[in-house]
Amino acid sequence: MQFLVTQSHSPESCPRDAGGSRVLYDSKCEGVQLKARYGAFADHTVYYVVEADSLNAVDKFLVPGSKRCKATITPVSEESISI
Repeated sequence: MQFLVTQSHSPESCPRDAGGSRVLYDSKCEGVQLKARYGAFADHTVYYVVEADSLNAVDKFLVPGSKRCKATITPVSEESISI
């Protein structure tokens, strides 16, 4: 499954001087592959596209940033569905 993760933090908790946005996720998290990472750095927001085995794996992927950030996880797909 693919997920779009929107992760934001306050200017006061910005990781810029603590390793940057790479400290906000676990790059070695089992079951999660980071496909893309984009930053709206002036807004203190980072977007990730990840492929994961489960939502639980995405939660684990985000643990490093959990004290500093708020995250929204949205399942996404390139395929449309008929409703």
